[in-house]
Amino acid sequence: MANNRSVTRVGRQPYATRSHLAKPVKTPGGRLHSQKIVKKTKGPRCSDCKCALPGIKHLKKSVYQNLKKRERTVSRAYGGSACANCVKTRVMRAFLLEEHKAVKKLLAERGSK
Repeated sequence: MANNRSVTRVGRQPYATRSHLAKPVKTPGGRLHSQKIVKKTKGPRCSDCKCALPGIKHLKKSVYQNLKKRERTVSRAYGGSACANCVKTRVMRAFLLEEHKAVKKLLAERGSK
């Protein structure tokens, strides 16, 4: 973009900063226009292990409110906030805790007899 002078930048700011990048694009009419490059984000992260959530687009927070609900989440428990492995370990931990409580209660009943 810097060495090609036949293209004017989009907007009023003439500087190529991190948030104001542009690339030249040829129109169907054969003219060169400058197209704004939008910065990519890290995307939504898992609340437990901080890994990227698969199945959800990496967009800016302001863009998510215009998306459909099926594009913002995954159809699972903790769909848009935790990854599948963390949900699996949460469910397993809760199940094992309940089992442990039941076994303790059963042993206490047998011991009191």
